[in-house]
Formats: sequence, structure tokens, C-alpha cells
Amino acid sequence: MSTEQNVKVVKDFFAAMGSGDKQALLSLVAEDIEWIIPGEDWPLAGTHRGHAGVARTLRKASEEVEMTYPKPPEFVAQGDRVLAIGVAVGKIKATDKPFEDHWVFDITLQNGKLKGIREYIDTQALARASQTDAGPRH
Repeated sequence: MSTEQNVKVVKDFFAAMGSGDKQALLSLVAEDIEWIIPGEDWPLAGTHRGHAGVARTLRKASEEVEMTYPKPPEFVAQGDRVLAIGVAVGKIKATDKPFEDHWVFDITLQNGKLKGIREYIDTQALARASQTDAGPRH
């Protein structure tokens, strides 16, 4: 697929994520997708594989995190690689603590579907927002 087509697929992925349309989102990702979200001390951290892993991550995100995107992401692409660059603001529901997360999604596509996502995020801001008053989770 062309670079322009790949950017469109990634934009459709973000639109589906923003609208909560799980079926549309899953139709855009490969069956064997690997989605890496860095960090330890916040709810979405980990490596999520396949449609089941993506579905679990989306469910957990809707249950545990409130997030909005104040402006649309910027897209930088070359061939089968698309970088989405943006910012999210929100709060972790369990602690009611806010965060601001400047992020980059490094997305690889294969045959018109998202094959890999590696997020580069502000893990410290997200971990701080996830801390209970008793201190960090271990």
C-alpha cells in the first residue's frame, strides 16, 4: 500500500479508538498485532497481542482511564511506518488524579493493517497519576 493509504488506515484507527467503535478498530489491525505500552505503575502498561489483547486493552482503558485529545495528532509517514504524535489529558479513575501525556505511536503496517504499535509516552506522568496516597504500587 502507498504511504498515503497507510496514513488513512492509521487515521481511521484513531477515529475508531476515539469513538469507541471496537469492531471498526479491530477490522484495521492484524490478527497477530503486537501493541507495546511502556511502564509498570499504570493500568495500560504491557505488551498486548492479537485481537483479544487489543480488545482487553480497550476495555481496561474505558474502565480505568478518562482521556481526551485536545487537538488531532500529527502524522509522519514513510512506506509502511507511520508515526502519530499528540497529547492526551485525563485522569486515572481509581485515584482521580489528572495527567498530561505527550506521546508518539510508532505504527508498522502490513497488507493494509496495523501489525505493530510501540508507544512512546510520559510513563512518569501516568505512574504519578496512578499512585494512591499510600505511594507507588509494587
